[in-house]
Amino acid sequence: MDKASIIGQTRNYIQRFFEGEGTGHDYLHIERVVTNALQIQKTEGGDRFIVEMAALLHDVGDHKLFNKSPRELIGEFLNEIDLGSDQQEAIISIAEQVSFKGKQQKEKPDSLEGEIVQDADRLDAIGAIGIARTFTYGGSVNQPIFDPKLNPTEHESFEEYKEQRSTTINHFYEKLLLLKDRMNTATGKKLAAERHEFMIDFLKQFYSELDIEFPGELK
Repeated sequence: MDKASIIGQTRNYIQRFFEGEGTGHDYLHIERVVTNALQIQKTEGGDRFIVEMAALLHDVGDHKLFNKSPRELIGEFLNEIDLGSDQQEAIISIAEQVSFKGKQQKEKPDSLEGEIVQDADRLDAIGAIGIARTFTYGGSVNQPIFDPKLNPTEHESFEEYKEQRSTTINHFYEKLLLLKDRMNTATGKKLAAERHEFMIDFLKQFYSELDIEFPGELK
């Protein structure tokens, strides 16, 4: 099977797999990540096919959505298509490495392709789209928008990051505002800068409407 056919088959699989998804990790999110990834790859280089495949599959096995791991779920799909073992491993490894795991966890993919996909995914987590997705996810898990009694947490481990209850506004401080400085590629950093500033403006307005002093970025 040629690469274009494999991409098409993967896209069809993803559309079915994420049908009805309502946490902000839907098929349209994945397509935006693919678009971001290919834009970055055009400048930064790397294997375009691996980048596109990994971007399409990056949320399959995400800990927030599934009980099975990326290696299990993606492996099941890739075993059904004509793809070499080295390519399969490259794609699965990227999916395993792409997720944010807490402020104290300095995760970094071990390939250029992984760095590109991680940057592409993080771009969709910030800016106007990121804000919309953040409140979508918060609502889907019955998370409060804001609670002045709950302060942001610097999670010491991935397990703590996964399990601790927080608020949607705290999520900006626990993850979203950190992403600009954790982008891997020069292109990713450039694209993230404007989106980061938009989030700052949003938070300033949010706190202003509550008549609370804007706490800054809490770095």
